[in-house]
Amino acid sequence: MSPATKNVLNFLKDLGVIVLSALVISFLIKTFLFRSFYIPSESMESTLLVNDRIIVNELTPDLFPLSRGDVIVFSDPGGWLGASVQTEKDWFHEAIDGILTTVGLGAGDSDEHLVKRLIGLPGDVIECCDAQGRLLINGEPIDEPYIQLPTNETRASGIEFEVTVPEGGLWVMGDNRYDSADSRYNQGKPGNGFVPIENVVGRAFVISWPLERWTWLDNYPDVFANVD
Repeated sequence: MSPATKNVLNFLKDLGVIVLSALVISFLIKTFLFRSFYIPSESMESTLLVNDRIIVNELTPDLFPLSRGDVIVFSDPGGWLGASVQTEKDWFHEAIDGILTTVGLGAGDSDEHLVKRLIGLPGDVIECCDAQGRLLINGEPIDEPYIQLPTNETRASGIEFEVTVPEGGLWVMGDNRYDSADSRYNQGKPGNGFVPIENVVGRAFVISWPLERWTWLDNYPDVFANVD
């Protein structure tokens, strides 16, 4: 075997080790640390737009606690997602998408998850609305700068409700309040609109794509500062 051939083989071996190591590291990161998702609907506008890509911290809530105001990604509690329309892909793109999703670089399973803002923690009493149209949490009205309302509408919700969040559950709402099938809309389904904490994949903390949309996602601690 000539020296040139040996060099080529050594290069290919090293390249294979690097690629394999990168895939393993990416898989571990995706499994335990971070994941990418895309936004499929308008329910979180104008915080998140359709086809935005977000990065989710999977250490929440296992290692870090959830907070009111967090933008969270969670799996369907039961009946929230309608039947999705499957787009036909050729075998090559299907394989590439599957590999990227497996290692955490793709977002092929985004249609199986939901993205909403966390409003109520276990034990919270959430109600709509006071005389100024604001939500109340444990009797404390909150002013929500992140919500999008229709023209000439001032109430934070078009649906009247009063709920107590059960142990192990969460109350979530979309920022696009009048176009979001969130906890309010799903009260008649399994779980009565509450999201089990165990369904939470993690907390979204940044918009990663498109580049002109890159920004950290705020959980607005000042909004909830006075809530007991």
